[in-house]
Amino acid sequence: MKFKLDENLPLEACSVLSKAGHDAHTVLQEELGGQPDSIISAVCRAEERVLVTLDTDFCNILNYPPETHPGIIVIRTLDQSTPTVLDFMERVLVAIETEEVDGRLWIVQKKGIRIR
Repeated sequence: MKFKLDENLPLEACSVLSKAGHDAHTVLQEELGGQPDSIISAVCRAEERVLVTLDTDFCNILNYPPETHPGIIVIRTLDQSTPTVLDFMERVLVAIETEEVDGRLWIVQKKGIRIR
């Protein structure tokens, strides 16, 4: 699976996905840091990459309809430390084995994953 990680995620999150055999890039690797969400969204669609972010703006299905994207995964945690985010990424890796990502919005929270 192809992923693009937003600039608000630790670089180690990209390594977690890569080590699991996925094609993962970061916004910063592609010099897209500081770009508006609409640009990041458009790049993900053009590259057919699932966006992984901490940015809850991507939960707005009116602005970012899930069915128009290869997938949006929003991690919602109060503790955005690297260990916590990596733990959430591991949960995502388990879930993508059985759940479809394409055209869906995933909201990953402490209590589980909501998929729309």
